[in-house]
Amino acid sequence: MGEAESYKTIDQPAVAEYKDRGSKFLAFAYPILKADDFKKWLHFLKKEHPKAAHHCFAYRIGTDGYTFRVSDDGEPAGSAGKPILGQIDSKEVTNISIIVVRYFGGSLLGVPGLINAYKTVTNFVLQLTPIVKKQIEESYIIHFDYTQINEVMVVLKQYNCTILTQEMQLFCNITTGIPKNRITEVMYRFKELHNVEIKKLV
Repeated sequence: MGEAESYKTIDQPAVAEYKDRGSKFLAFAYPILKADDFKKWLHFLKKEHPKAAHHCFAYRIGTDGYTFRVSDDGEPAGSAGKPILGQIDSKEVTNISIIVVRYFGGSLLGVPGLINAYKTVTNFVLQLTPIVKKQIEESYIIHFDYTQINEVMVVLKQYNCTILTQEMQLFCNITTGIPKNRITEVMYRFKELHNVEIKKLV
C-alpha cells in the first residue's frame, strides 16, 4: 500500500448540544491547519461562554498521526478530552478541533456519565458537519515575473493546487500547496516556463 494521497476533514464550523441531568454540553467543531488556529477558537469560546464550568477539547492536525492534543480542563482525568479525540479518530478526520463547553447543572454525572456525554455531543457535531476529502499537499514557493502571472495560474488551476499566500509586484511570489501525486507533472510544467523559479518550502 502506497502513501495516502488524501485525507478527510471538515471545511466549515458546526455546533451541537447534548443535555444530561441539567448539565448542558455544547460541542463546537472547527477546521484548523495549525495549533494557533485552535488557540484563537478556544480564546473566542472562553470569551463567549465565561460562565461555563469547563472548556474541554481535542484536536488533530496533519496526516502523520503525531500532532494532537487533548484537555479535560478540570474534569476527571480521561473523561473529556480522550472521548472527544476518540470520536474524531473513529471518523478518521484530521485538521479539526472540537471544543466542548459544559454548563454544570447541579448533578454529578460520574466518570462513565461524563465520558458518555462528551462522546455523544462530539458524535452529534461530527454528524452535522459534512466531511470532505482533501488532497495531501506539499508546499512550494514560486518566484516569477509579473508578465507570467496567467501562465503560472493556469498550471496551478489545472493541477488543483492551493494558493496559500501571494505577493504581486513587479516580481511575484506565490506559496502553493501541490497535491503530492501531481508534483512531478507540476514541476515539469514550470520548468517549461522561462524565468519561473520553484522551490520546496522546508
